[in-house]
Amino acid sequence: EVPGMRRLFRSGVWVAAAVATAAACSFSAGSSVSVDKNDLAKEISAQLEKQVGRAPDSVDCPDDLKGEVGATTRCTLDDGGDTYGVDVNVTKVEGTDVKFDLKVDNKPQ
Repeated sequence: EVPGMRRLFRSGVWVAAAVATAAACSFSAGSSVSVDKNDLAKEISAQLEKQVGRAPDSVDCPDDLKGEVGATTRCTLDDGGDTYGVDVNVTKVEGTDVKFDLKVDNKPQ
């Protein structure tokens, strides 16, 4: 196996996820209507695993996600030495249920 091929494959997986992960994610936010940054990172990882068949090495979100339609945050995904930005956008809030879309950057940072 050529080492460069593995890296190319990995980056291709997340680029595919950038397109495929437009589906809404749902998360119960608890008593206050916001999603804790650590819970958000776990949910992003789980959603990406569903989309591409495996989770990235890690996902980090710097801030909690407000439970308001239109609220956004930007997280990072690390995998195989590459880092991608992940945009998160709240699309719907029903009580403490927060639905959001993900978009992974097309290229690593």
